[in-house]
This record gives sequence, structure tokens and C-alpha cells, in this order.
Amino acid sequence: MGGFFGAVSRRDCVTDVFFGTDYHSHLGTRRGGMAALSAEEGFQRYIHNIENSPFRTKFEDDILRMKGRACIGCISDTDPQPILIRSRHGVYAISTVGIVTNGEALTRELISSGWHFGAMGGGKINSTELAAALIDRKASLQEGIRYAQEKIQGSLSLLLLTEKGEILAARDRLGRTPIQIGQDGDGCCASFESFAYQKLGYRSVYELGPGEVVRMTAEGWETLVPRGDKMRICSFLWTYYGYPTSCYEGVSVEVMRNRNGEIMAEADRAAGRAADIDSVCGVPDSGVAHAIGYSNRAHVPYARPFIKYTPTWPRSFMPTAQNVRNQVAKMKLIPVHELIEGKNLLFVDDSIVRGTQLRETVEFLYDNGAEQVHMRSACPPIMYGCKYLNFSRGTSEMELIARKTVRELEGENGEKHLEEYADASTSRGRQLREQIGCRLKLTSLEYQSLDGLTRAVGLPRCNLCTYCWNGKE
Repeated sequence: MGGFFGAVSRRDCVTDVFFGTDYHSHLGTRRGGMAALSAEEGFQRYIHNIENSPFRTKFEDDILRMKGRACIGCISDTDPQPILIRSRHGVYAISTVGIVTNGEALTRELISSGWHFGAMGGGKINSTELAAALIDRKASLQEGIRYAQEKIQGSLSLLLLTEKGEILAARDRLGRTPIQIGQDGDGCCASFESFAYQKLGYRSVYELGPGEVVRMTAEGWETLVPRGDKMRICSFLWTYYGYPTSCYEGVSVEVMRNRNGEIMAEADRAAGRAADIDSVCGVPDSGVAHAIGYSNRAHVPYARPFIKYTPTWPRSFMPTAQNVRNQVAKMKLIPVHELIEGKNLLFVDDSIVRGTQLRETVEFLYDNGAEQVHMRSACPPIMYGCKYLNFSRGTSEMELIARKTVRELEGENGEKHLEEYADASTSRGRQLREQIGCRLKLTSLEYQSLDGLTRAVGLPRCNLCTYCWNGKE
């Protein structure tokens, strides 16, 4: 995924951007970057690898050298950024959130028209530089941003710091990721996460609409390109990606997750499932709030039968090698034997993607004496790899446990019936749950329905991107 934070102020705002960007660390693990502009120093930029060290520790020395009343920072799960661009629009720093799925075709088109790219390792083109090349094809920055968003397949939200000390903030054409504006007595900021600036003394004043482009100065902000009518914000922002204190389109992540768990508990009660549970548990971290909602509605105690040890490895997916990631995930789980031995446990996880770590977690629970392990997924079966952001992407959709299971059950013919397999009320849907549950050694397995998830979010279905579950644009 990735996230960014930018500020323009009457005072030096580098420290604000440092802390504001650090508050986006839950959204990415590969690269961190900051770019500032001052009258004395001009543009200053630093980029660091954060795969094995937090953003904060890599930049705490850099911010002592950086100066500026305008600054942007980012956490990136893709390419190094922000990047500095010299173009027909002058010099600027740019950072993006999103993914470009037609990058090769766009690169060939731009090279044929005379644009020169700086290749990264393996000859790969930086997607943020690609966006900048598209922006440069139009007479103004705002026209160029709109053109880039139209040309790019995938998604593109961005922050752009000009040599005038202004920041342009542009939300993806379909609003797949958010941008929110905060304001204090000295200036403005733009952020993926609103809580990132609230802790710095800014108050929320505006949330950009789909495709909207805003210019920020120390005096305030103004819309350059109005919001569009069509929105497809990513539903995974609530179920998984978003930090519990986040709020998108007026919907709190923590509140949504609690409500989502309640809806799953209601569905289990109506079907007479999992009636003999000793405790409800959340798979840390993003499954916890879903589980608390389930526990409250089911009137079953909430418990933590294992604790995640995170001081040295805060994320199990940080190591580059899959076997090391799996080992780290296993090492992190510390059991509380008294809460496991002889117990019937029901766990809620944010999602089930490939199932590898989940299977190991279930084995770990049985090894420590669990009698039964039930699992509830806080979202429907993932049937499609995401082509708009970075969630559930891989070399093949057959890596997804739901798709792999459909292929095992019915071969290629099963591809025609994915909607049935996703639906628990159909015979194919029951087969899918029983087969995956058997593979993962679960006593029972259920998924949240798409209707239930939509109810939990509370926005119209037409405003949500649900591609991972139903393949619909």
C-alpha cells in the first residue's frame, strides 16, 4: 500500500512531516522518504530502506539537517520516493500512493515520444517517475495530474511539492485511497491518515473527493480540479489496512470492525453454529477489533490465548525470504497455556489470503492443548488478486487459498461458479468452507458475507471497491 504526509506552513514544518509520516508506518515496509524546500537550501531529499528498521530511526538524524516551510514524506511499499523532477513545470518533488498495472505499455509510449527514464534494478521504471512523465505532457500541473490518472490503470493518489513552496494534493480518480486536509494557525497539511496530523495539533477541515486536486499554501487550501461523481474506495482500508484510529469517508475503522464482528456473531447464532465456545479471540493485530465485536454480541468472553512478541520483528512479512517470514511468524506467538488447554476457541482474523501462516497458527494452538479451533474471516473469500493497490497480489491467483480450493474441487469449470463458491448458502459455498477448513485443520470455518461487510462499513455498495471478492470493477 503506502502512505504520505505533507505540510506547508509559516514556520519550519520538517518535524511535523517527520512525525506525520512515521504515523503511516503500518501501511508499508520497504522505503521511507522525505523532501523539504527552503529559501536557503532549496530542495533537500533523503530516502532510506526501512525493511529492517523503523522509519523513525532512519530519519531522526536527517531531520536535524533538513529545513523548510514546505515538506512531504512517504512510506512506500513499492519504489523509492519522493523523487525530484526537473520538467516544463519547473523543479518539484513528488510522492505517490497506488499501483500502475500498465506501466510497461506507458513506458514504451513515453520513450517513443522522447522521455528518458532512470532505470532501477533489473531495468524497472520507478512508477512515481512514470506518473511525473505523464504529468509533464500537459500545459499545467493540474491538467497533467488528471491526464496521468486517466492514463494509468490501477490507482494514483499523489502529493507534489513545487519550487514555489506550494503542495498539490490529488486523490485517485476513483478515490480508492483517501487524502485528508488538516489546518492549524500556521498552515495546512495533507495526509493519508487523519490521526497523523491530529496528534500534531492540526484540526480536520476537509476530505478530498475522488479525482479532486487541491493546492495548499500556508494561508489555506483551494480546489483546482473538482471531485468526481464516482467513487470506489478500497474496502480493505476498514477490514485490514487502516489503523484502528483511522477514519475514512466519515467511517471509523475501529467502529466498523466492532460492527463487523457483531454481524458475524448474529449470522452464527441464526445458523446455530459454534454454540459451545469457551472464548472468542482475535488474530493480532487487525483481527482483534472484529473479535471484540463478535464477543460482545455473542456474549462469550474475549481472551488472548497467545501474545505476539513484536519488539524485534513488528511485522511477520518484513523479511524478504518466505521461509524466514514463516519462521518469524512462528517465533512471535507466545502461548498462554491456561487459556488454551482443553478449550474450544473461536478466532476472528481480518482475512484469509494464502492460509500459510494461519495453518501454522492452528497447529500451534493444537500443539498447546486446544480442544477445538473455529475460525471466522472478517471478509468474504478472496477470489481475485488486487489490481488497484498492493493487497493480495502475487504471481498467480492460484496462490489464493480460495481459488486454489475451487480448482481442486471442480477444476477449471469452477471458474464459472466463483460467485456461488463465495456464498455460504449454496452447496458450492459449503464445499469451499469445508475443504479449506479441513486443509487448515479447523473445527469450523465461516466467512463474512459481502452484504454483511457492506452493512458494517455503512457506505453504499456502489462506493466500495469489492474486486478482491467478486471481481467487479
